[in-house]
Amino acid sequence: MVLDNSSKGSTHHRLSLMGVIVTLGIVFGDIGTSPLYVMKAIVRAGETVNAEYITGAVSCIIWTLTLQTTVKYVLIALRADNKGEGGILALYALIRRHSRKWLYLLAIIGASTLVADGVITPSITVLSAIEGLRAYEPSTPVVPIALCIITVLFFIQQYGTNTIGKLFGPLMLIWFTLLGILGGMHIGDYLPILRAFNPWHAIQLLTHSPEWFLILGAVFLCTTGAEALYSDLGHCGANNIRVSWAFVKTTLILNYLGQGAWIISHTDSLMPGQNPFYAIMPHSILFFGIAMATIAAVIASQALISGSFTIFSEAMNLSFWPRQKIKYPTDVKGQLYIPFVNSSLFVLCVVVILFFQNSENMEAAYGLSITITMLMTTLLLCAFLRQRRLKRWMVLLFLAGFAGLESIFFIANMAKFVHGGWVTMLLAGVMVTVMYVWYNATTIRNAQVDVRDVRDFFGVISDIKADSTIPKFATNIVYLSKLSGTYEIEQKILYSIIYKHPMRADHYFLLHIDYQDDPSTLAYEATTLIPDTLYRINLKLGFRVQPHINRYFRQVIEDLVASKEFSISSTYPSLVKNNIPGNFIFVMINRLYAAFSTFSARERVIMNAYEWIDRLKLSMARSLGLNTSNVLIENVPLVVASRRKNAPSTPTRVERLMKEEEEEA
Repeated sequence: MVLDNSSKGSTHHRLSLMGVIVTLGIVFGDIGTSPLYVMKAIVRAGETVNAEYITGAVSCIIWTLTLQTTVKYVLIALRADNKGEGGILALYALIRRHSRKWLYLLAIIGASTLVADGVITPSITVLSAIEGLRAYEPSTPVVPIALCIITVLFFIQQYGTNTIGKLFGPLMLIWFTLLGILGGMHIGDYLPILRAFNPWHAIQLLTHSPEWFLILGAVFLCTTGAEALYSDLGHCGANNIRVSWAFVKTTLILNYLGQGAWIISHTDSLMPGQNPFYAIMPHSILFFGIAMATIAAVIASQALISGSFTIFSEAMNLSFWPRQKIKYPTDVKGQLYIPFVNSSLFVLCVVVILFFQNSENMEAAYGLSITITMLMTTLLLCAFLRQRRLKRWMVLLFLAGFAGLESIFFIANMAKFVHGGWVTMLLAGVMVTVMYVWYNATTIRNAQVDVRDVRDFFGVISDIKADSTIPKFATNIVYLSKLSGTYEIEQKILYSIIYKHPMRADHYFLLHIDYQDDPSTLAYEATTLIPDTLYRINLKLGFRVQPHINRYFRQVIEDLVASKEFSISSTYPSLVKNNIPGNFIFVMINRLYAAFSTFSARERVIMNAYEWIDRLKLSMARSLGLNTSNVLIENVPLVVASRRKNAPSTPTRVERLMKEEEEEA
């Protein structure tokens, strides 16, 4: 049965004018602010700036936007939607059940490098915008102003951005229109710049210039926001993204052409550090242009922050990241706020701004990690295309084309490592380590669950319920189970009910949370195992659905009461007399890692690291939305079965339970 998780929709999936405008504000902030620094970086990368060099560089930009963004992401990746959702983790969830197990490594590497490189996005965009003020006053304190803007931006996240978010689309429409007009005005400065549409000029530049790797490192900055087109698929819909991209790409190319033409016509008077973006802007609208650039930078930063919240939320449900506190500042579907992530990103952005000081230094570090994300997405897309039974030669052609292109970009960007790229690579490395440890430790822990058939214990559970000499622990006891089978039950739960201290209750529930590969699934299956005594409930949650177990469980109980399979009334006469329902107590089995457990060397390293990372985790009750309920945590040791080759014969059920009782003691 389906559960209710109603909230206001924030998506505009159907193709419409409003949907296209909203898409401009959600999807294209990062790639839309790239003209602020791309041409400036290209000028710095070349030893000799002339017409041939600039024409070839602009040609590289045009064909990078065409191949990398248009073909790979707009035409191909948007087809790999997981029930309308996109992004590298959604793609992994779509293919993981029918792919090789090691593919999770691609997903965690891609997600980690995406977030890591994204730390620079707010910093470089805001700094690039504010640096335009130096055209008025060279001594403008750019860093303090940028820090103030970043601080305000991260501070307001806790209150939600639904109200101001409605303005993002129209403001970005103005921004892209401004980009196109400014660029178009200056193409006439050097009309032969239009030859940049011929890819031969790009090939000539890269094959004859000794600084080709520096040039490609600068060119790649024009497409760093391409991953957002796929990640925001669930917010806007493929058709709105494709239509709006046609407009965005046109304005971007016009702006790059205009900047290139201006640079060629002013090669003799070009000043060191001068930003061509502001140079092509008439002085009369310079302040307006700087204001719009700042607004666009804030919108781009906002999109990155919201995207980071989504990535970490998905990672938690895919067992890649420890549970964190999640808040919902508005009732808009999909809008969430993770305090830990917000605070961490804020601190990192401040450190990055103080460390690099200006956008020129950041250009030397920006883009390195995102090449890895794109490469991981390409590899996962190959697995997706194979699952869709696309011909092998076509998949190999896709792999060779895009993996080859992205590998070249990666090699080119490796030159940035010593110039600051190590910052994002270090951060990505830390995140990859955490995700790898958490995923594998969770897998190891789940593999040690001792499975029993609950039907073998129907009699004793019924007898405990009827035994009035045992003090009643609660009217209703809900055990959180890791097993999804109808008749599967952990030995630890049986031990808690029967052996540790008999848990007498009127009703017992075995509640399992089954995270689905579909993003928005919210349903349940309920089975009565012992009438009026034992029930099995399997909650099915999509990887983008937050586990508000208390709320969902209440809806399940209401359905069971309506179908007369369950009575919520208490069995205490005094409570029945006053129409007071019976209480519910949730029991959670917390299996603690014991150093004496028999693990392999690799497993010991993972489990020891897990113990440290576990400190970041939200409490079990709060992570499942049970912090307002009566919750009992029972700590038990995580005991691993012996690996000895000459193990004795299998003990009987009674012998095993007696041994486990001794271990518990």
